[in-house]
Amino acid sequence: MECFRRRISRPAPSEVNFAISYATTSDGAGRATAAFVAPEDFGFVHDIVLQQGDRLLTQAAFSLDMTVKISPQSGPLGTPIAVEVQGIGWRPLFNSWHLLYDNRFTGWISSVTTHGSAKFVIPAAGNPGPHVLEILHGEFTFPYRNMQQNPEPDRPRWAIPFTVTDGPPILPPPPNHQVQSRLALRFSAGELVAEPPFAAVGREVTVRASGVAPNKHYELEWATLAGNRVGGSGWEQAVAKIASARSNSAGDIQFNFAVPDDLGGAHPLVLSTEDGSKLGTLWVVPKALPLDVTRGPVGTTFAVHLKGVGWTETANIYHVVYDNGYIGYACGFNSQGDVEIFLKATGDPGWHFIDLYPGIYKGTERRPNNYAVPQLTYAEDHPGEDLPAFHFAFHVLPGQ
Repeated sequence: MECFRRRISRPAPSEVNFAISYATTSDGAGRATAAFVAPEDFGFVHDIVLQQGDRLLTQAAFSLDMTVKISPQSGPLGTPIAVEVQGIGWRPLFNSWHLLYDNRFTGWISSVTTHGSAKFVIPAAGNPGPHVLEILHGEFTFPYRNMQQNPEPDRPRWAIPFTVTDGPPILPPPPNHQVQSRLALRFSAGELVAEPPFAAVGREVTVRASGVAPNKHYELEWATLAGNRVGGSGWEQAVAKIASARSNSAGDIQFNFAVPDDLGGAHPLVLSTEDGSKLGTLWVVPKALPLDVTRGPVGTTFAVHLKGVGWTETANIYHVVYDNGYIGYACGFNSQGDVEIFLKATGDPGWHFIDLYPGIYKGTERRPNNYAVPQLTYAEDHPGEDLPAFHFAFHVLPGQ
């Protein structure tokens, strides 16, 4: 059960030099020429070195330009806008970029484990007509607005138009179609084999084991955390009986149960036998419930409800974005993974989009400081768990 005493994280990449080598032969006059295609890599300054064996002959700087493109460039309300960024840097002042939509902060673009490349999708929001996506650098959580007066004034800035056209809106799928279907993380299953190995709250799960005493009644235990990390009482590990079953004559046993309404992440499974305990793991993934209200005039209160939100410092918050503008975050640890967010409908009559993105609660790094904001590149570059985003739409009606 040690997994409840550690934080889940991916190690940060160290500053390692990765070299791409090209061989060339000098001509009779001692001149050497080599051509290469700029690789997909971290952007900005790189070294080009000419050497013979271990002998360094010369060295020059080469700058890999940062590029941004969106696709498509127009479409009806709710169109998925794919944003692709290449050449994000790794050094300070070059490694932290942010997206704004119509002057509203949307979120953070990371490329720590993807070597300078980033891909993400946002919905087209707003009235028909042109809208502007800006990508700017920001060292301390939010965009730095006067970069021309910064120590690195020549860094690029982008303002890319997207045109919302007339036509039927493209709405997100219902929440039951947004349940996570893959888990990139790998963990030891143990002697108790869960099928499926990861599941959302309420899903039926089967846990099997062998090698127990035949024709005997057993109980399966589920481990979780109780309490909170903020209040004075702290939190502790708790164990509860979750299922019971009887083994067959061959010493095989099968438990069936629905995933409890509990925190997301890894939960140890324990089966106590005459020969000791058999252990296993079931990973709980977050899921979203349907909005309680889907339409109404400005000021209507509606609730976004999640189950199975995690407990670690990389999984215990979700960030709320309304029409591509960040409006705050919600935490799931104090409520055992149950998150209910009450929002007010705003904006012109028509459809409005609510997106919930994973992020990072806190950490030790201070430059860049990208905590407690939406991580748009969560799918490929989240530093801990493999987490989903959730997407909703609310229809604002004309005032009564």
